[in-house]
Amino acid sequence: MKFVSIWKPNAAVWSAPPDETQMAAMGQLIGELMSAGVLLDTGGVSDGGSSLRVQRTGGKVTVTDGPFTETKELVGGFAIFKVNSREEAIALTQRFLEIAGDGMSELHEVSEFS
Repeated sequence: MKFVSIWKPNAAVWSAPPDETQMAAMGQLIGELMSAGVLLDTGGVSDGGSSLRVQRTGGKVTVTDGPFTETKELVGGFAIFKVNSREEAIALTQRFLEIAGDGMSELHEVSEFS
């Protein structure tokens, strides 16, 4: 099973850069999960100022430039996991949040097409 985790930090976490301890802990977690073949890809996302929304409605496409006004709309990063169960994806996300701090991660199972 593959899952994509989309991290949405709260305003306090977003506005304060991670300290050296957090960076080291996150680096260790990423290294561990990459070596185990569980973490397939991960990355941070730039602030909302360079974000775009592309939307199609009734055949018309619109593009909206950020920044977006609500903090809950900000995405801080993503990770793609290959795990054996939904519970394993939840446990990995909990480990990430313990280091990253307050916020929310959305987990979406990835449909794989042959």
